Amino acid sequence: MARTKFTKAEKSWILYDVGNSALVLLATSVIPIYFNSLASADPAVEDVAVGAWGAAETVASLIIALLMPILGSIADMEGMRKKFIMGCVGTGAVATVAMGFPTHWFTFLAVYVISSVMLNASFVFYDALLVDATTEDRMDEVSSSGFAWGYVGSCIPFIACLLIVLNAETLGLTMQIAMLIAFVITAAWWVVFTIPMLKNVEQKSFKPRQPHALRRAITGIGGTLRSIWSYKAMRYFIIAYFFYIDGVHTVIKMSTSYGSNLGIEGTQLVLALLVTQFVAWSASIIYGKLGHSVGTKQMILVGILGYFGITLFAAFFLRTATEFWILAICVGLFQGGIQALSRSEFGKLCPKEHVNEYFGFFDIFGKYAAILGTGLVSAFTFLTGNPSLGVLSISILFVVGFMVMLKVPNNH
Repeated sequence: MARTKFTKAEKSWILYDVGNSALVLLATSVIPIYFNSLASADPAVEDVAVGAWGAAETVASLIIALLMPILGSIADMEGMRKKFIMGCVGTGAVATVAMGFPTHWFTFLAVYVISSVMLNASFVFYDALLVDATTEDRMDEVSSSGFAWGYVGSCIPFIACLLIVLNAETLGLTMQIAMLIAFVITAAWWVVFTIPMLKNVEQKSFKPRQPHALRRAITGIGGTLRSIWSYKAMRYFIIAYFFYIDGVHTVIKMSTSYGSNLGIEGTQLVLALLVTQFVAWSASIIYGKLGHSVGTKQMILVGILGYFGITLFAAFFLRTATEFWILAICVGLFQGGIQALSRSEFGKLCPKEHVNEYFGFFDIFGKYAAILGTGLVSAFTFLTGNPSLGVLSISILFVVGFMVMLKVPNNH
């Protein structure tokens, strides 16, 4: 009989998504609005706050893209994967709390970049642990459940943070103190839900420890790239992923800042994104089951088409709070599913003893795509003064991603 219940290791792996998603949700909703309030005090950046936020996201993505293939190779060694996770979570939690102290927009962005780098770096090592936490035939379901429960679980600390921030004046708090409390709650939630994974998921796939690991990791990058390129299924998948995940990351990172720039009230933006979490919960679980029955590739293609439609809607129709709510619900239908199945599909393609090294490149393609997406939004906003043109400029990437994804063999 097929196993239907999650094992202890699978549950513990899923719980990390619950922990980190609280910061992800805060970074895509409240933090950009708080940054806009800091930037509004400086006339030099007040009118181009979306561009400044996009530039910070681009810098963070570039750092991740440069470091992860090297650190990923080292993390593939015996016993190293969870040590890297501990370092990322510890440093990231401290940086998250530290965001509550700056009063100048530039200092705040600098601290935010550190927090963002640590958060996203932890994803590389966490994603690689998927192959240790479960079996290949269950990767779609476990990966999707991680995203699904992450969406719901993140709402608990987020709602607490939201109540404090929205009622700061009533509680007798300044906005800075309210945000500091929100950052402390979010960091603590992240740390607590990391512990089960560190205790219960063992790194079963690894390569032996070797001397001069850093030098070997750097010199081995070329060999890994050649291995990826020589494998047809992985070659087409990683190229397709580069393009379509660009739009996904850009929508996630820029939607709140974009809506705020259009004049939509901050409370409306945050509540709409909260609804996104609940929509994404059920949609991600369904995506995982359909990926197993219909096919992972087929469901990824559905997600790409969905995001293409979302991008066009944002560029041509998004002007009011009601339209932002529609956008948020549509994003929830596809966001978790396309990310979860991309992760599990790549995990199936990877040689297990080099999975972290390969996930480093999985992440580098995703992060360089994010540099392109946020860079396009930033550049078009600065050059034209029209954020809608920045959103429209990324729609072609979904088209390219879809066409290349069609070339990935169905049986690989």
